[in-house]
This record gives sequence, structure tokens and C-alpha cells, in this order.
Amino acid sequence: MQVILAADEHLEGLTVLFDQYRVFYQQTSDLESAKKFLDERLQNRDSVIFVANDQGDLVGFTQLYPSFSSVSMKRVWILNDLFVQEVHRNKGVARLLMEAAENYAKQSKAVRVVLSTQILNSAAQELYESRGYLKDEEFYHYALRF
Repeated sequence: MQVILAADEHLEGLTVLFDQYRVFYQQTSDLESAKKFLDERLQNRDSVIFVANDQGDLVGFTQLYPSFSSVSMKRVWILNDLFVQEVHRNKGVARLLMEAAENYAKQSKAVRVVLSTQILNSAAQELYESRGYLKDEEFYHYALRF
């Protein structure tokens, strides 16, 4: 298993994974829009995507979005997406993807990586906590949805 930074040549395989990820979160499959969205991210370089490559097959990905902390005046990375195909789960793929994302954040001198997950997603919570992520007990987070 190899985790690498996604590039244009990964777009087709990444699109399939991204679509599966969205379906996991109860969205309608839309390969065309998924491909367009990912292509824009890659071309505009406004996110960083790592893919897990198992002998030529992409089996998982994680996507980071940049942000900043005004208080610390440093970069923050938002680990927004993490997905591993079901047949490849519980084999350490998600850990490898997270490790790559965390190393990337450290190399970019970020002050932290932040993420969120569904309240009922106990498998993800267990993974994050095993890697040292702490549940925020200090701040409430709000969202305005349109």
C-alpha cells in the first residue's frame, strides 16, 4: 500500500472514490459533477488530496483544505474528507492516509489539523482519538446553511 499526493493522472480513480464517499453521506451519485469538482481542486490547488494506491488501484483518499489561525498567525489544515472503500477497511489504510496528511501539515508548519465527523460515526471517532485528536470541549461550532 502506498499513499501519494494526488495528481491529474489520478482524477478518474479519485472521482469514483469521491462519488462513493458522497453516497456514504446520503448524497446522490453524480460522477460528472464529482469529476468537475475534483478537477477544479487539483487545477486551482486549493486543496491537498492524498490517495491510497494498492498495486495500481486507488482504494482510499483524504482531502485537506487550508485555513489560518489569526491568534497563532499560522496555517491550519481542515481534514475535510477521509474515505476507504469498504473491502479495504480495517487494514490500516485510513491510518496511512491520516499519517500522510499529518506529516504534510507538519511540513507546512501548521499549528493544527482540525476535523469533524458525524456523531454516530464511532469507527471514525475511535480512529481520530487513537491518533491523539481531542474532542473540542472548549468551543461550540456553528454553521449557517444555505
